[in-house]
Amino acid sequence: MPIDPEYLHAVQRGPFTACLYGRASRDPKKKGRSVTAQLKEGRELCARLGWPVVEEFKDVGISASRHARVARDEFEAMLDGIRAGRYRIVVAFEASRYYRDLEAYVRLRSACHDAGVLLYYKGQVYDLSKSADRKATAQDAVQAESEAEDIRDRNLRTARQTAEAGKPWGQTPDGYKRRYDPDSGELIEQYEHPVQGPLVRRIWEEAESGKSLRSIARELNEGGHATQKGKPWQVWHLRTILTNPQYMGRRKFQGQDFKQGTWPALVSPEQYEAVQTILSMEGRAWATDLTPVHLLSGIALCGAHPELEAANSEPVLRGYVNRGYPSLRCSEQAHVTVSEPRLNAYVEEGLMAYLEREDNKDVFRKINEGGGDTDAARARLASLERQLEEAHEASVTFDRDGTPGLSIAGLSAVERRLTPLIAAAKAAARPRVVPAVLMDLIEADEPEELWEDYDLQQQRAVIRLVVTVRLHAASHKGARTIEPGRVTMSWYGQPRFMGDRPRGRVLPELPEQRLPGGL
Repeated sequence: MPIDPEYLHAVQRGPFTACLYGRASRDPKKKGRSVTAQLKEGRELCARLGWPVVEEFKDVGISASRHARVARDEFEAMLDGIRAGRYRIVVAFEASRYYRDLEAYVRLRSACHDAGVLLYYKGQVYDLSKSADRKATAQDAVQAESEAEDIRDRNLRTARQTAEAGKPWGQTPDGYKRRYDPDSGELIEQYEHPVQGPLVRRIWEEAESGKSLRSIARELNEGGHATQKGKPWQVWHLRTILTNPQYMGRRKFQGQDFKQGTWPALVSPEQYEAVQTILSMEGRAWATDLTPVHLLSGIALCGAHPELEAANSEPVLRGYVNRGYPSLRCSEQAHVTVSEPRLNAYVEEGLMAYLEREDNKDVFRKINEGGGDTDAARARLASLERQLEEAHEASVTFDRDGTPGLSIAGLSAVERRLTPLIAAAKAAARPRVVPAVLMDLIEADEPEELWEDYDLQQQRAVIRLVVTVRLHAASHKGARTIEPGRVTMSWYGQPRFMGDRPRGRVLPELPEQRLPGGL
C-alpha cells in the first residue's frame, strides 16, 4: 500500500535523492495549474522532508495523452535518469502530470521498478516493486487516461458546435480583434482591427498587384509597420495571411474551408482567388524567397525537346554570361542559347501586340465579368449549408417525450447526402479571376509605359498569366538574330499554353501560333 511521506524513513532506507517533474498542457499564463507552481510545491515538500533535489524536469504546453502531437523531451530525459539510478524518488503534483496514456504509465512503472525508484504524487509514496502499489498506480493511470479522453471529446464537440455556428476559433488572425463578455468570458464578436485591418487589406492589394512577398515585407518594415504581435514582417507570415480563407469571411474546420463565418471579410472572394493564382505561379524562386534577376529565366522553355512536351517536363531556360554578354540557354544540355536582351525584346514586343487587340482583351474581361454562374453557386452553397445546419439543430432539439427532432441515423443520412453536394457547390463557387497585375495592363491607356513601371516580379507574373514562350534551335551556329519560327509563343487558351500548371500533366499535341519575323 502507498506510504505517507512523513513515515517513509521508517520503512525505506535512504537517502532519498529526488527529481521533480512538472507538466501542463496549457500555457502557464492561461487557465490551469502552472508548471512553476508544481515545481515550487515539490521543492517545498522535499525541503520539509529532507529529500535533496538533484534534478528538475518540466514539459510546458505539452499534452500527455495518446493524442499528443509533440514529444515530451523532458519526460524522456527523466526516464533516462531513473534508469541510470541518479534518484531514489520521483516527485510530481499528481498522476496526470506523469501520464494520461497507459503506455507512458507502463514505461515509467518499468523504469522505476527496475531501478528501485519510488514514485510520489498526491501526498503518497508508491513502491512499484509491490503488487498493491502497482495496482493502485495502474488504477490512477486508467482514471487519468479516461479524463484525457473525456476532455478531448468535449473539446471536439465544442469545436464542432463553434464551427457549425460560424464563430471564430483559435488565435486571432492579423487584422482582427475580438470582444469578450467581461462577466462570462464568452466571445461576443470578431471585428476589424482599426490599425492592423487596413494594413492587412494593403498586403492583399499589393500581393494581387504581383509584388513579391519579399518586397512587400521590406516595404512594411521600412515604413515602421509591425505585425499584430509587434514583430517585423517575414515572408512566411505574409504567405500565411495570403492563403487563409478567413480573410474572406470563411470559417475553417479541421484545416478545411467549412462555411461562412460571422465576422466581416477583409477581402472579396474575387481578390482572394486572384492572389491564389499569383501565389500558385510563383514556383521555386518565390517559395524560397530567391528573387529572380532575369525576365524569362525559369519561365521560358527549351523547345528542342518535343519528346518531353507531352509529360510537361521540358527544360526551362536559365540565365548565364556568354563571353561577357547576358544570355539564356537550355538548363539541361546547353545546346540552345540566345542573347537575353534580344529574346526579352522579342517577347515584350509580342506581348504588347497581343494586348493591343480588343478580342484578346475581351477574353480576360469576360472572365472577370462572368460572375453569374459563381453567384448562383454561392447561393446554392449557402442553401446547402443552411440545410445541414438545420439538421444538426434538429438532432439536438427534443420534444416533451424526449424524442429528438432528427435521429442520429437520420442526421448521418443527411450528412452523407449533403456533404458531396456542398463540396461540389464550393468548387463551383470559386470565381475565376484575372489578377489586377494583368487587368491594369489590359485597361491601361499606355500599356507600354505601365509595363516599364512594373518591377521584374510583376512582369514575370504577367508573362506566366498570358503566354508560354519556347525557344528552338537556330538554323546555324552563331546566328545573331531571332529567325522566323525560332521562338514560339502559345497564348492563354491555346493548347500548348502552360500558365501556372505543374509539370507532369499530359497535354494534347495541337498546332500553335508562331509569330512571324524576327529581331
